[in-house]
Amino acid sequence: MIDAAPHITMEISIRSAVAEDRQRWDNYVGNHPQATPYQKYAWLEAVCDAYPHKNASLIAFNTNNEVVGVYPAILMVNPFIKDTLCALPYCDLGGPLTDDTQIEQQLEKAIRSRFLKSSKSFIDIRTNRVNNDVPVDFDKKKVRMLLDLPSSSEELLASFKSKLRSQIKKAEKNGLAYTVGRDTKLLEDFYRVYARNMRDLGSPAHSKKWFQSISEAYGEHHILSVVYKDDIPIGAGLVLRVSDKACIPWASTVRDYNRLAPNMLLYWSLLGHCADNGIRSFDFGRSTYEEGTYKFKKQWGAQPELLEWKKLYLSGEQEFVVDSSNPHSALRTALEGLWRKLPVSVSIAIGSRLRPYISL
Repeated sequence: MIDAAPHITMEISIRSAVAEDRQRWDNYVGNHPQATPYQKYAWLEAVCDAYPHKNASLIAFNTNNEVVGVYPAILMVNPFIKDTLCALPYCDLGGPLTDDTQIEQQLEKAIRSRFLKSSKSFIDIRTNRVNNDVPVDFDKKKVRMLLDLPSSSEELLASFKSKLRSQIKKAEKNGLAYTVGRDTKLLEDFYRVYARNMRDLGSPAHSKKWFQSISEAYGEHHILSVVYKDDIPIGAGLVLRVSDKACIPWASTVRDYNRLAPNMLLYWSLLGHCADNGIRSFDFGRSTYEEGTYKFKKQWGAQPELLEWKKLYLSGEQEFVVDSSNPHSALRTALEGLWRKLPVSVSIAIGSRLRPYISL
């Protein structure tokens, strides 16, 4: 009988990631098949530039000084409660990208030992389950919606059902127009729509500084689209890119104009732009399976992929997070109602002070 070969653990070195690592970090992320735009170094830079948080990310090298793994994470400095570790805040996905599971385990062990100080402290990790042949139970769970894009906007438009194409044309017939780009005016108009929408939803908005930091950090790897009615911005979205993948973390419309279908023109403008500029996978973002936003994204042809968020404790124990929030609770409904009554300028002033400490 021949003994099986011993299991060999790759020798790696792990250290904190710093600004000088940005190019090597992004080269690694850009070539990783599971990467998202959120895992680019730009996201870490934007968070730390706009808000009082700290970069807690780690980077791993092999003996040839080649990057073999990254662990993007933010230490959220909170004046009200204990600081918390999140991978990553303000988005759907984060967590490590590595060459193999051994390296991932070593990175997780390193980040636990460096930042978790008690048995009750944990890392908030936002990951996804890549679709495979194993059936997935999506019922009432959080998913991200992914759409494969063809090589041109013409092919994309032709792939849509006639009802969807007519909804896009409806927006154009209603006198709406859009501009795609990344200049200062578009960012100002984007924020104007975004802040108004967040107030109307009863939720605190990110500061304008946050979006300026995103714009500066991502540079040519982000794009804005703003939909106008008679030069008034009524819809706006921001898309981030890594390699041939893109995501849309923020899309908003002014509800007073929703009868004109600005959301249809907004998404078409961004999907068409992405298809024409080398994007082959478009992430519409988080939704609850079979609920309203899910169905909106589904009509474009997007397919669900399960989001699996978990807490990783000092011991290495994992606890999967189930969304237990009740959007219909009396207290939440009351607070949202009060927020909606605020002038937009006041909601921005207050919200900008609260938003850094809300990790979603």
